[in-house]
Order: sequence, then C-alpha cells, then structure tokens
Amino acid sequence: QVQLVESGGGLVQAGGSLRPSCAASGRTFRNYAMAWFRQAPGAEREFVAAISRGGLSTYYADSVKGRFTISRDNAKNMVYLQMNSLKPEDTAVYYCASRLLTVLVGPPQLYDYWGQGTQVTVSS
Repeated sequence: QVQLVESGGGLVQAGGSLRPSCAASGRTFRNYAMAWFRQAPGAEREFVAAISRGGLSTYYADSVKGRFTISRDNAKNMVYLQMNSLKPEDTAVYYCASRLLTVLVGPPQLYDYWGQGTQVTVSS
C-alpha cells in the first residue's frame, strides 16, 4: 500500500508558476505509476498528467500540454508537477494518485491510492 501527501500549492497570479510535490511512503514506490488529477469547484475530477514507474514515459491532458511537467525521484519517493504559465482556469484542488505497475491515462477510477489534495488558486 502507498500513502501519498501533497504539498506546494498556493495562490499565484496568472502567468506565474507553482511546483506541487507529492511524498510517497513505502519501499516499493518504484513499482507504482504516478499521476496528478485536479478538481475545480462543481466539476468532476480530471486527469492532468501521468508518469511511468521509471520516469521515461509521461502523458498530459491537452489543456496543460506545454505548460506543465510531471517528474519523479524514485530515490526520494517524490513526484512533482511543475506548472508554468498558469491560467485562472487551472484553479483547482490538485491530487496525487498511484497505481501498481502500468501507467494509464483516463478517469480517476484507474488509480488506487490518493493523497488529500493541495489547493492551487490562480488569480487574473
């Protein structure tokens, strides 16, 4: 089982940057694909980005492609989401999620373990 704790959200002006982090427990972190999802008020939780176990493959939602970068450090059990050129529509609670072995792009139901979320607010 994996426990996930996000941090690094905050308030930023449009055009700015943030880098949320996700700390994972457990010695088998390298066996898990990792992803970021987000949920805005009144909206469903949506996929943002995912990364394979070794970090060689990454995937992005069209809405963040070219602006966000997902990365991981298996030695530190950490996952990051570098967010640049932020827009007000990026405002949401951002969640870190994991699933065993294979990275998948799709709805939240594909992922088994979740953090508590970190709030990102982008002002116009």
